Amino acid sequence: MKVLVPVKRVVDYNVKVRVKADGTGVETANVKMSMNPFDEIAVEEAVRLKEKGVATEIIAVSAGPSAAQEQIRTALAMGADRGILVEHDGVLEPLAVAKLLKAIADKEGPTLVILGKQAIDDDMNATGQMLAALLGWAQGTFASKIEKDGETLKVTREVDGGLETVSLKLPAIVTTDLRLNEPRYASLPNIMKARKKPIETVKPADLGVDVTPRLTVLKVEEPPKRVAGKKVASVAELVEKLRTEAKVI
Repeated sequence: MKVLVPVKRVVDYNVKVRVKADGTGVETANVKMSMNPFDEIAVEEAVRLKEKGVATEIIAVSAGPSAAQEQIRTALAMGADRGILVEHDGVLEPLAVAKLLKAIADKEGPTLVILGKQAIDDDMNATGQMLAALLGWAQGTFASKIEKDGETLKVTREVDGGLETVSLKLPAIVTTDLRLNEPRYASLPNIMKARKKPIETVKPADLGVDVTPRLTVLKVEEPPKRVAGKKVASVAELVEKLRTEAKVI
């Protein structure tokens, strides 16, 4: 079974995000970048499936600037077999990424696509669902457990009321949640081996996909700073401040 794992290059989760002075976006110059944490979970799950003998090949895919090869190398060091980079320096919206992944899936013929449920930079939570719609495949979102049962995949997913288990007919799309697994750290020998693993580079045009943005960002602003709270001496004073200052009653 061939597994496709998309990975996204994002600002590291430990970095405090800063808005550009001109309000056109988030500052990324000289900022530490890393693999989207949910995608790390997806890579780990794919590697575990391979260790169980379920998966035979893992392909890590990323769409973005040439520097995104770094995140693909991280996936290769974790256990992926080869990588594909769709090189593009501009903005890539979820629908464009889904179309790129569909083109790659049509070319590579994977049985399973595992990706993070969302990216921590835009929090769209849309690419996996869009990809499933474009391919016409079954989908299991917010997975906290994955088991292969013959020609089907059992996915336990987190819902508001608890846990739901769905049976997916392969090929399928799965998006990962936080409690699916704990990603491993790549060992030094595996990091060295990853340097020799192949990464294919293509352009969106090579895949026949138009990635022109459909949305225009007018302005990006930081949220307003929180105002310090006030202590009150009595309930009557609290009610008065709620009425005259907060104006919520």
